[in-house]
Amino acid sequence: MAAAPKTVKDVPSHEFVVAYAQYLRSTGKFETPTWVDLVKTSVGKEMAPYDPDWYYIRAASIARQIYVRGGRGVGGLRKRYGGRVRDGTRPNHCGVASGSIIRHILQQLEQLKIVEKSAKGGRCITADGQRDLDRIAGRIASAEAA
Repeated sequence: MAAAPKTVKDVPSHEFVVAYAQYLRSTGKFETPTWVDLVKTSVGKEMAPYDPDWYYIRAASIARQIYVRGGRGVGGLRKRYGGRVRDGTRPNHCGVASGSIIRHILQQLEQLKIVEKSAKGGRCITADGQRDLDRIAGRIASAEAA
């Protein structure tokens, strides 16, 4: 009996994001901006990320978020990737992530035909994008089974 095809929802999220980030880096079609090593990812951060491949990992994570729950826009993703803002002696409060980074990643994913703008608002996954993401999830599932 043949095994059922695996989707992105069937594999662990961390393993999928790492594998898809490696795929985006290896294809060479996904362009990183020149400011990628200087920018903070959120208002609440003090410094840029330490990982040199953080941009690919964020792009893979955004693609997975849109796959799992379509219709998300820049505002919803800003809330998703935001965190606490420390105000010294005052209590912490919620801060949103950088919209410029998320917007640039979504534009890159649109150029690669992975996501598209939805008529209802936000972004949704394309048929080609779903096929590519499921293919990588299938590789992860087969590697786990072996």
